[in-house]
Amino acid sequence: MKKNKQAYYTGSKSDHFDGMRFFNPWKPQHNSFMDFIRWRLISKRKGWSQVRQNQLFDLPPQRVEGDLLRVSFVGHSTMLIQTQGLNIITDPIWSKRTSPFKYLGPSRYSDPGVVFENLPPIDIILISHNHYDHLDIASICKIWNRDRPRIITPLGNDVCIHSKDNSIKVEVLDWYHEISIDENVKIHLMPSQHWSRRGLNDKNKALWGAFVIETTQGNIFFCGDSGYEKSLFSNILERFGSFRFAMLPIGAYEPRWFMKYAHMNPEEAVLAYKDLQEPFTAAIHFETFRLADEGFDDPRNHIRDACIVHKVDLNKFRALKVGESWMVPKRENDS
Repeated sequence: MKKNKQAYYTGSKSDHFDGMRFFNPWKPQHNSFMDFIRWRLISKRKGWSQVRQNQLFDLPPQRVEGDLLRVSFVGHSTMLIQTQGLNIITDPIWSKRTSPFKYLGPSRYSDPGVVFENLPPIDIILISHNHYDHLDIASICKIWNRDRPRIITPLGNDVCIHSKDNSIKVEVLDWYHEISIDENVKIHLMPSQHWSRRGLNDKNKALWGAFVIETTQGNIFFCGDSGYEKSLFSNILERFGSFRFAMLPIGAYEPRWFMKYAHMNPEEAVLAYKDLQEPFTAAIHFETFRLADEGFDDPRNHIRDACIVHKVDLNKFRALKVGESWMVPKRENDS
């Protein structure tokens, strides 16, 4: 296959693009490469000492019709969303490592919660940004070759995919732009507080973001990866009115001095949940790859504690097990 060696996105300047690199206009990122080195030198990682096998493997149906909404937690930020006859997958990664290298980098702590051969036909892939734990080219190619889905991602991330195979069709969005899927479903890209990089010299040359899946049966929010910034979530709620279901990250948050800008901790995820007016919510970005200093059980324990402190119904904000599915109820104000 012919590979595409074009540069990253080279569009017009905007309030979040300076002509070469993207940025978050509400709060600059101050973490440097030297901060990363400092973290790695003084890191006090808690235990992920024992390899654990999945307790659950979901067997999803081929389709879920009408206003039913079924989700499967495949692991990390990969969620299978089934509703209105559509199968949508977020940040798919079936690879054993999240790394540019075959034998180096974080390896899976557990197998994917849906065996690839049991994955139903995928209609839409949503990719939030280009970090290796979110944009996994091997998994994207595997789904593309089997199903030919629509692949939707922020500006510049098409270049990452086309570096492997430029025959793959990728649709790119800027913040606040949208794509219509059919008469009942639209996909919107919204801001998130994050950053991007895949190599030594490409920091922030591709955009990052969160997705809103707007449907006639209630809106769905996929946060991707983000630090907590109240105005982001409040503005998203104001724009879309309400949400039936949300996916919020709760892992890779220690140490706070280094991780806070780009990764919410469990308590901040609960604050984001409240900013969105408490939709049914599933936690993501935990118990799959060891990316930071917290222990394996910390995100699950801390999200439970934060829900108790903030009086959140544990049946509404759920930390699913890898391989667990959930038939998400309708919004409480729906008949």
